[in-house]
Amino acid sequence: MSQGLENFSEHRIPHGSAKVFTRDYAGDGPAFVLMHGLPDNQRIYDDLIPYLVAAGRRVVTFDFLGFGASDKPAGGSYSYRQQLDDLEAVVQTLALGPVVLVPHDSSGFAGINFAIEHPDRVASVCMLNSAYADADTVHWPEMIELAAKPSLRALSSAILQDPAQFGWLLTWQQQKFKDCLPENQKAHFQDFIGQVIADNFIKAPSAGPAYAQMTAQFYEEIARNIERLPRLEALGLPIKLIWGEFDPYFPVSMAKARLAHLKHGSLHVVPAGHWLQSDQPELVAKELLT
Repeated sequence: MSQGLENFSEHRIPHGSAKVFTRDYAGDGPAFVLMHGLPDNQRIYDDLIPYLVAAGRRVVTFDFLGFGASDKPAGGSYSYRQQLDDLEAVVQTLALGPVVLVPHDSSGFAGINFAIEHPDRVASVCMLNSAYADADTVHWPEMIELAAKPSLRALSSAILQDPAQFGWLLTWQQQKFKDCLPENQKAHFQDFIGQVIADNFIKAPSAGPAYAQMTAQFYEEIARNIERLPRLEALGLPIKLIWGEFDPYFPVSMAKARLAHLKHGSLHVVPAGHWLQSDQPELVAKELLT
């Protein structure tokens, strides 16, 4: 379903000395604000957006600084606080009313923390297979663990700087996600999501520097979010967990554990993998619109 994907206004929203690339699809509010994770960019929502637009809803997508089409300044400094500020810049500049935040993967950090800091500017949160304050026993994707563990930092840095080695690692990691998908979802994952991720790193300027910095801070941000759990538990906003059941690293058990910390939470499982918005866009849209 591609009709409606091309009808957007494009913005380059200032954040400090850099600019955040944003697409705004006209429609009724509350606007869905769709966020991407570490290995990709806003294109992971290309299959989902037409369903939301067809329902008459306003949709905003953007690339965090250092990723996708947003600025990647030489020597740029990237952090989870910076990503939270990217989100705030988008919401404020576009004068969005209370929004529906839709984080995926590592943008769960920005999504939940924005809701904690600005509950009056959020209508609800819909988390798609995303991280927040998860136990250290979680088996994260090997690419994340390789870069996040201080003892492996030198090895990770060497791999990231060697295109051949990094290409092999990227392909290997994608295969781990692909192997867990039903047969009828594997081809689209390979042809679309796999290419989005590859382009994110291979096309110049690369998202590699931002990825390296963000993954190095991953465990520290998890620890900070664990300290924020009392504030999350007190949050009165509805938080819907929409979860792909075939994700080998963000299992449904992770969503169930998070549900215990939500005052007004709900869990909705979809027969899809980690990138459920691409594997099953119609089903995900139905959950978002309900």
